[in-house]
Amino acid sequence: MNFDFSEDQNFLREQARRFLEAECTSAVVREVLNDDARAFHEPLWAKVAEMGWLGVAIPEAHGGLGLGQLELCVIAEELGRVVAPIPFSSTAYYFTEALKLAGSPGQQAAMLPGVVAGTTIGCYAASEGPGEVDPARLSTVFDGSVLKGVKIPVADGDIATHAIVLAREGGSASLVLVALDSAGVHRRVLKTLDPTRSHAEVSFDGAKAERLGPVGHGARLHDQLMDRVAVLLAFEQLGGASRALETATAYAKERYAFGRPIGGNQAIKHKLADMYVKNEIARSNCFYGAWALSTDAAELPEAAAASRLAASEAYWFASKENIQTHGGMGFTWEVDCHLHYRRAKLLAVQAGSPKLWKEKLVRALEARNAA
Repeated sequence: MNFDFSEDQNFLREQARRFLEAECTSAVVREVLNDDARAFHEPLWAKVAEMGWLGVAIPEAHGGLGLGQLELCVIAEELGRVVAPIPFSSTAYYFTEALKLAGSPGQQAAMLPGVVAGTTIGCYAASEGPGEVDPARLSTVFDGSVLKGVKIPVADGDIATHAIVLAREGGSASLVLVALDSAGVHRRVLKTLDPTRSHAEVSFDGAKAERLGPVGHGARLHDQLMDRVAVLLAFEQLGGASRALETATAYAKERYAFGRPIGGNQAIKHKLADMYVKNEIARSNCFYGAWALSTDAAELPEAAAASRLAASEAYWFASKENIQTHGGMGFTWEVDCHLHYRRAKLLAVQAGSPKLWKEKLVRALEARNAA
């Protein structure tokens, strides 16, 4: 069985990397990082929409490219390499995948063309504070027409035009769609470790909303969505980890100490080797996740958890060791190491913490062994 990407998919990767290396330099990332009033890089977002990337996995009937999840994984990895300061994951992973999972044909026709064009920025609001999301203990309530409650933190909730919200309806949970410019919606920007990915507290006080999917299917849909998102986020993490290793390796070759490159020292060699091993383990698991996602395989929950855990570990380790390899320079604001460290820490808790995914992986393996 060949888990590698096809020739066409690798060509897409080459084109994406060439584009992002020109259009999303660290200077572009720092424009957002250094400006408290700027939540994302609008010109880059417009160019990404023009490239058609937001519609990679959206059917042609809705204006998308009609390709698939594997192509979206390729784009995700390249965006992760450059720490792209745009709401791509919130819109193309969470929002779009939720619409594809639960949206009616009418809802998809109304929302997906705007996603492709970049005029619709989506977000997913499930969390209500510290701890993991528990659909059985939601305080946000949907009564069939209006929404009441508070969601915090919501990735890109301050800039999104629409949100899909996990809310209690009766004695169970449902997914609901709400326009964030509606009456009864209030937003407050939050400070996070990585300001290049904005977050907000979003409050609903009688905001008009419409249900996605059947009544009471929110918990099941939430779990399915998280499995899909986990694989895509893992590819972002893989891209970031790969870039951190490349940066550390390049610095170790060019930085001289005591008349020789520091890469000649055994301690540095071991750092780079450990980074490489963790990255390759993550890559193997990500490929497994991509296969399960693209084929809608029964193994998706197991593959999603494995890819998520391996990629989270690899990115955190690579970003940390990249700083260490750079020595005292690595801790300074002027060097770009901290950009990946910030993103690594942020992505590690997106769509659930490593502890949650470890529990999911154990449950998936137990279920498979019991079958």
